[in-house]
Amino acid sequence: MSDLLSIGVDVGGTRLKAGLVDQGGAVLATARRDTPGRSAPPAVLEEALLDLVGELRSVASATGRRAASVGVAVAGLVDAARGIVVFAPHLPWREEPLRERLAAGLDLPVVVDNDANAAAWAEHRFGAGRGETHLLLLTLGTGIGGAVLTEGRLQRGRHGLAGELGHVQVVPDGRPCPCGNRGCWEQYVSGTVLRRDGQELVRRGGADAAALSEACDGDPGRLSGDDLTRLAREGDPASRAVLGAAGRWLGTGLAGAVATLDPGTVVVGGGLSEAGDLLLDPARATLAQHLLGRGHRPVPPVVPAALGVGAGLVGAADLARSP
Repeated sequence: MSDLLSIGVDVGGTRLKAGLVDQGGAVLATARRDTPGRSAPPAVLEEALLDLVGELRSVASATGRRAASVGVAVAGLVDAARGIVVFAPHLPWREEPLRERLAAGLDLPVVVDNDANAAAWAEHRFGAGRGETHLLLLTLGTGIGGAVLTEGRLQRGRHGLAGELGHVQVVPDGRPCPCGNRGCWEQYVSGTVLRRDGQELVRRGGADAAALSEACDGDPGRLSGDDLTRLAREGDPASRAVLGAAGRWLGTGLAGAVATLDPGTVVVGGGLSEAGDLLLDPARATLAQHLLGRGHRPVPPVVPAALGVGAGLVGAADLARSP
């Protein structure tokens, strides 16, 4: 096995996660930092990234190996060809030449890409989509991230900004979205929606919300999506109903995405995917019911991601190894 390793960094709104990754996609060591606040200058965030990478380079060196490249996965709009973060809603970067600035501080090749693209690449190379040449990946977290592979290649679009499926309108004049539009898909299925709908049940009260109310001591603001998912697994009917509704919205949006992209496999990752079949079974049924040409075409399998929250950094590291 080659002694050359790659470092992957996943830049989120609250946490920076980095890993030392080998050619088989195994994470040999990790490092984490809190993400500086949105009001912090971009240079502060970049210094934190340099510090993370430096820590893992030292780990590699201590074992007699070398980190030869760095990949950075960013939650936002990224022009990967130029290494520029065009817009990151939860970070201070606007038209930020991130690749150039990190490369200057590291003297290593650096690749910068969208976090969903990086996760899709990781699942394609090492995870649930391994060997699939036509892959659609969704990450269900605060919102919906998306990425597409065709003939085994990431599809970034003409300007490098493709994949923002969470902001496809599924309900005309529907729920307002922070992006400024209304009726976006992620306003009907995401971790944010799951928490909001559970909190609304607690506010209404009633016997059906008893388990949810107990989980947050009667304070709706303390109820989390994890609480609701746990209760659903334990059989709470109200929690299962919320997840079922989210799953049907997931399938509704997937019917349009699959009709447009014709993937061989749909991989669903992100925190909300941990609900498993409680979310995915209603999504599969709705997709099969509403897909154009149903009964006359294959319905792609909808499967949970295999690499968990580390997919972004694994994919970024691998993209940096052979961009």
